[in-house]
Amino acid sequence: MGRGLHGLQAAGMVGAGLRAAARLWLPCRGHGRPRAASSSPSCPGCGPPGPGSHCPGAPRSAPTPEPASGADLSAYLWARYQDMRRLVHDLLPPEVCSLLNPAAIYANNEISLHDVEVYGFDYDYTLAQYADSLHPEIFSAARDILIEHYKYPESIRKYDYNPSFAIRGLHYDIQKSLLMKIDAFHYVQLGTAYRGLQPVPDEEVIDLYGGTQHIPLYQMSDFYGKGPSIKQFMDIFSLPEMALLSCVVDHFLGHGLEFDQAHLYKDVTDAIRDVHVKGLMYQWIEQDMEKYILRGDETFAVLSRLVDHGKQLFLITNSPFSFVDKGMRHMVGPDWRQLFDVVIVQADKPSFFTDPRKPFRKLDEKGSLQWDRITRLEKGKIYRQGNLFDFLRLTEWRGPRVLYFGDHLYSDLADLMLRHGWRTGAIIPELEREIRIINTEQYMHSLTWQQALTGLLERMQTYQDAESRQVLAAWLKERQELRPCSMLSLGASSAPSTTPPTSRGALCVSPTSTWPPSAACSTTAWTSPSTHAVHPCSTRHHSGWTSSAPAA
Repeated sequence: MGRGLHGLQAAGMVGAGLRAAARLWLPCRGHGRPRAASSSPSCPGCGPPGPGSHCPGAPRSAPTPEPASGADLSAYLWARYQDMRRLVHDLLPPEVCSLLNPAAIYANNEISLHDVEVYGFDYDYTLAQYADSLHPEIFSAARDILIEHYKYPESIRKYDYNPSFAIRGLHYDIQKSLLMKIDAFHYVQLGTAYRGLQPVPDEEVIDLYGGTQHIPLYQMSDFYGKGPSIKQFMDIFSLPEMALLSCVVDHFLGHGLEFDQAHLYKDVTDAIRDVHVKGLMYQWIEQDMEKYILRGDETFAVLSRLVDHGKQLFLITNSPFSFVDKGMRHMVGPDWRQLFDVVIVQADKPSFFTDPRKPFRKLDEKGSLQWDRITRLEKGKIYRQGNLFDFLRLTEWRGPRVLYFGDHLYSDLADLMLRHGWRTGAIIPELEREIRIINTEQYMHSLTWQQALTGLLERMQTYQDAESRQVLAAWLKERQELRPCSMLSLGASSAPSTTPPTSRGALCVSPTSTWPPSAACSTTAWTSPSTHAVHPCSTRHHSGWTSSAPAA
C-alpha cells in the first residue's frame, strides 16, 4: 500500500490508544484499580463482586480504597488523580511517538486512484510552492500603498511583518475590529480575540456578542468565507493581510485616532489586492525564481509520472499566462504545455465554478486575446476566463473520475465536490510541520493526560461536597490550560500554524508528500463536524491561536 495509507493506519492506532486512556482505563468506582475495555463480570465495582478479582490488564499496585463515611474526600480524589497520572505515564510506550509520516497523504474518504482518470491543478501554492520570504514583501508593498496612495499616516511604516502573529482560518469582525478564532459551531474560542495587536479579555468578547460566545450564521461567512460583517482568511496570501490589518488598527487605537472600521478594512484589503493586480508579486517571483519557487523538480516528476500512466491533466488558475508560463518553464521546461490537455488562465475563481455566463477566450502565443468562438478545448492551447459548466460540456470530465488539487478550501474545492462530485485534494503546507509536532513525546503525553483527566472528571463529578467541588474545579482549570498541541501561540518566537479544514472526500497533502502514491488511500484521517472552515481538532491557547492533532 502507499505511504499515505500507512500514515492513516498509524493515526488510527494513536487515536485508539488515546481514547482508551480517556474512556476505558478509568478507575472503577468501588475500588482503586483501572478498568479495562472488557471488564470481567466479577470485577468489584464493574460487576458482581468476586474475591480476588481485578480488572484485566490493571496494574498490581495497591488500590486507592473507596472512602469511608466521613473520610477526607479531597484526599481521596487527589489519590485517584495520582493513580491516573501514573497510569497515563505507563500507558504510552516510547514507540507510540513518531508513528505519523509527515510526508504522507491523508484521506477524508475512501478513494481508489485506479479509478481517477483526470487530474486537475491550481497553480499558485499548488503546482508552484512559494517561499515564506514572499510574505514580508507583500506586507511592505501593501503598507507603502496605504501610505502613498490612500494617505495613511507615515508612522505606520514603522511596522514590519511578524510571521508568528496569525494563522490561516481566523475570522475578522469588521465592525468590531476583532481578529479571532471561531469553531465549527460558530462559537468564539475564548482567549483568541485580538484588536490590533492587543488581546481582548474574554469578558469583553462575550459582552460584545450579547452575553454569548455564539455568532449566528447570518453574521458569519456562511460556507464560502464571505459574510456581511465577518470575513474569514483562508488562503496563504491572507497571512500578510491579517498582519497589516492588525498593525494599522493598532496604530489608530494607540494614537487615539477616530476611524471607520469598514473603511479601514476595505483600504487594507484593496492595498493587498493592488499588490497582485499591479503585478508586483509576479515581478518579484519572476526576477528570482530560485529564491521564491520551491521544489520545482518535484512538480515535474509528479506531472510526468501521471502522464506516463495515461492520465489526462488540466490547469485552472487565476494567474496571468505570462506569469504561469515563466514559472512552468522554470519548473518543468519549455514543453510544459504538452503535459496538459487543457490550460485555463485568469479563470476568475471562485465565480468560474458558479457563474455560467463568461465564455472561454483563446490566447495566441504572445498572450493576446482571440475572437473566435470556442467549440472545443484543444491540447497545447491557452484559454482565458470561461466557466465550469462549459468546461464540463466540452470535456465531459465529470464525477469522481476527476481529482482536482488546490490550496483554498472554498474557491478551489468546496463547490467542485458539493455540486459536481469531483474528488478534491487540499495542498496544505502547514501539514508537515503540524505532524512533526504531533509526533513529539510532549504532545502525545499532554493529549493523553487531557483525555484521561476528562474521563476522571466525568466519573468523579458525583462528589459534590464543598471540598470535592474545589478539587474538581482545580481539575477543570488544569484541563482548560492543557495545550496538547504545538505549544505555539500568537506572539511566539516561531510561527504557529493551523491545518485548514477539508471537505469530505478530500485528500490532504503536504508539499513534500510522495505523489502519486502507488496505491489507493482509504479510511479517514481528517474529519470535521461540518464543512465550515474550522480545523476540527484545533484548540486554543490562552494567549493566541494553536492547532491540534488530526482526529483518527
